[in-house]
Amino acid sequence: MAEYDLIAATGCPTGIAHTFMAKEALEKAAEARGLTIKVETHGQVGIENEVTPAEIKAAKAVIIAADKDVQAERFAGKPLISVGVTAAIKDPNGLIDKALAAKAQGTMSDAVVNASSDDSGVEKESVGHVIYKHLMNGVSHMLVFVVAGGVLTAVSFLWGIHSYDSTSADYNTFAAMLKIIGGIAMNLMVPVLAAYIAESIGKRPALVPGFVAGMIAIQGLPVNATTGLIDAGGSGVGFGFLGGIVGGFLAGYVILGLEKLLSGLPKNLDGLKAIFLYPLLSTFITGLIMLGISGPMAAINTGMMSFLKGLEASGPIVLGLAIGCMCAFDMGGPVNKAAYVTGTALLTEALTAGVGTDTYNFGTNFMAAVSAACIVPPLITTFAVVVGKKYFSQEDHDAGIVNLILGCTHITEGAIPFMTKNIWPVMPIMMLGSSIAAILTIFFGVHDPAPHGGFLVLPVVDGGGLWVLAILIGALVGGILFVTFKRIDYHKHGDVIQ
Repeated sequence: MAEYDLIAATGCPTGIAHTFMAKEALEKAAEARGLTIKVETHGQVGIENEVTPAEIKAAKAVIIAADKDVQAERFAGKPLISVGVTAAIKDPNGLIDKALAAKAQGTMSDAVVNASSDDSGVEKESVGHVIYKHLMNGVSHMLVFVVAGGVLTAVSFLWGIHSYDSTSADYNTFAAMLKIIGGIAMNLMVPVLAAYIAESIGKRPALVPGFVAGMIAIQGLPVNATTGLIDAGGSGVGFGFLGGIVGGFLAGYVILGLEKLLSGLPKNLDGLKAIFLYPLLSTFITGLIMLGISGPMAAINTGMMSFLKGLEASGPIVLGLAIGCMCAFDMGGPVNKAAYVTGTALLTEALTAGVGTDTYNFGTNFMAAVSAACIVPPLITTFAVVVGKKYFSQEDHDAGIVNLILGCTHITEGAIPFMTKNIWPVMPIMMLGSSIAAILTIFFGVHDPAPHGGFLVLPVVDGGGLWVLAILIGALVGGILFVTFKRIDYHKHGDVIQ
């Protein structure tokens, strides 16, 4: 059995780029220091390079660089640090130092070191990162449903905007089936979000109340229109993905509460707790609370949507600037994900409302702006390494060429290595380029009914040519500024590439 000095686990919400960039950074840093390391990745295809209990036991320390649940309880009793996934990309050497300096404690919470602290002692993982990690565990599982459902729904429009409607002149049976399948996948978005937030907190027992909380968030509190009383056959007002988030955290912590409450029961009743008491009591408690808060949550959800539509009323510059800056700020990190998840939530409402409605027009236009803003940063780097090749290292040049593919397929994270080397002024340059693309997308009235895919979904984008133009203008402006900065930096350091 191979033994390693260090064991690591990496994972990001989308499980595409950050996960493997963190793995590569940690492996390079460890190799440079003569240390052996095994990095387990938690990507969209599942767990790869999984570490074994024996390998964990033999390791000197553990590094968790993840924004999702990676089953940290396996590492209890080991010297350990737990940070966000981008920390491993930015400072892998610092993480290795802190991990080797950490002291093993009897429980996982005592073993966690906050890598953002200058104190070399043992500290608990920050509350903010714990909450973010639980939230992103839900988002990572939700995104694939959104992508599958959104793209299938969008493809159904190729036969005509109303091709799914049997009363329409352009009705097509296959298009109708695509719309049905896509709609089912999209409708699972909120329940899956809630369930896997809950699962991150309370593990497997929390899945049941989490799914139920998510379904309640979709339908709200059913009321009979005639009697005004609660009625299982009535209809309610859903409270969307915000309700799913609240329901997920509620379900997870209800399970933790029940575990403490029932901890005094005899050990031979563990099976009864798992199969009967936990699902029954947690679903009952979570369900009642979710139904009870449905009114206020629906009002909050409506208020948030009204606020976003209010930004639209302020003009494309204000809304586009907000979208562009958020998407380019951290390249797939929490701020970027906030913009993207908001876009997918608005898109879900848009597709439910139907083509031609104000809700559809706003949601698909917002989604097009978000996608444009996410596509631009990698393309800026491609432009820069081609036009200003002499100012970049061969490694950067190769990465910039690969970013052409990443950018065209809506994977923003490829620009991260360029930004981490020179946060100022590269971050503002990326934000400016993304904002220009988002503003022009809104100004041109582009509508994108697909939540992901980049240029692969161009056939279903209304105003696709103008959308590409907006993206190219943003990438061109950003690229020129990036090359200008690199040229100045190059000559400043005596023709030495930084």
